[in-house]
Amino acid sequence: MSRYRKFFQTSLVSVLLIVIFSFSNSAVLAATGEELFKANCAACHKPDADMTGPMLKGARERAPNPEWAYKWVNNVNTMVETDPYAKKLLATWGSKMTQFNLPKDDIKAILDYADAYTPPPPPGGGTGAPAQDNSLLFGILTLILAVVAFILLQVNSSLKKLSDEKDGVFRSEPVPFYRNKAYLMTAVIVLFCFAGYKTTNALIGLGRMKDYQPKQPIYYSHKVHAGTNQINCLYCHSGAQDSKFSNIPSVNVCMNCHKSINKYEGPDELKLEDGTAVNGTAEIQKLYDYAGWNPASKKYDKPGKPIEWVKIHNLPDHVYFNHSQHVKVGKQQCQTCHGEIQEMGEVKQFSDLSMGWCINCHRESKVDFYNTKTGEGNKFYSIYEKFHDEMADSVRNKNGKMVENPHRLDSVTVEKIGGTECQKCHY
Repeated sequence: MSRYRKFFQTSLVSVLLIVIFSFSNSAVLAATGEELFKANCAACHKPDADMTGPMLKGARERAPNPEWAYKWVNNVNTMVETDPYAKKLLATWGSKMTQFNLPKDDIKAILDYADAYTPPPPPGGGTGAPAQDNSLLFGILTLILAVVAFILLQVNSSLKKLSDEKDGVFRSEPVPFYRNKAYLMTAVIVLFCFAGYKTTNALIGLGRMKDYQPKQPIYYSHKVHAGTNQINCLYCHSGAQDSKFSNIPSVNVCMNCHKSINKYEGPDELKLEDGTAVNGTAEIQKLYDYAGWNPASKKYDKPGKPIEWVKIHNLPDHVYFNHSQHVKVGKQQCQTCHGEIQEMGEVKQFSDLSMGWCINCHRESKVDFYNTKTGEGNKFYSIYEKFHDEMADSVRNKNGKMVENPHRLDSVTVEKIGGTECQKCHY
């Protein structure tokens, strides 16, 4: 009987550990789809609404067959020329999607996330039902099951002792649970795994400020300026295209428009993240105070001072990042790193700006080679003659005749031209 009892205890502990880790693993998998979507798709797609591209919710149902989407993501350049449904997408949206090189499991995780996406409730309340996180409920149920299992083990031990005494078999007193090596070892393993998980997550997150949204001296809405009024990002951040830094505009740049715009009359009510209303006209008056501008006399009749904006995006000192190299050479949109900036009131940090996030982008972003036939592309990359030859439709054989290129590359990623080498970003 002692042998069966040990087997029962071992099996029960194993089942409990499997249940605990399965709940943790399911939460990790659920987060993976969202992270992959934000890293690869958020610049052009929304889960539940059309954007630069179509919404991803229901993409597999709209396609000719369930497998079409998996093939499409990694073969865009070929399919837009041969596949009827791909041609229809190109005609409808007017632009070709960036081709990726993602495993099928990652594509499935993204599409599953989009299909299950539920929009968050609007600030300040509303009828939209918030997405429910059942992790706490699962944790409580797991704890209850563990306590019940422990009680059952104790009851089983007591009943066995009574049964043995009735049969005239007297055994020594059972070891108390707080001295039982099996129980203690199980508790140590669970605590070790939990502490390791929390410690690892905390260390990974050191220095990362995703969703950081400080309060600024003036409420400046990118949604109003870049979204509603369609002001080009480079009007204020001119350095983003031509220099390493994306400069913060001086007060004079703001006053170019606000000398004549002295009150807010936009179609949308300005609100903070918590739903608090913002008086746009009062915020413009703050700008006048910084500029020293008198809207009544239309003169600068008092000393001005610079606006002390709070910096949001901060990289470590040992990381090199050049805005012009990404915006002008790499043809990246602002939304790639900053998210849907044209929809933000107060700006927040969209991505975690981790090394893994940057490397993943370099592995997937295509190099904009110069095309001599169309005159499009960046001549900077003309030095990479090897890749130009590999991307050519035809090559010369040993006899000097032009033949079809048997090893033609469809595209070249930044990784292949050294985009993941350490010295590219660290110096």
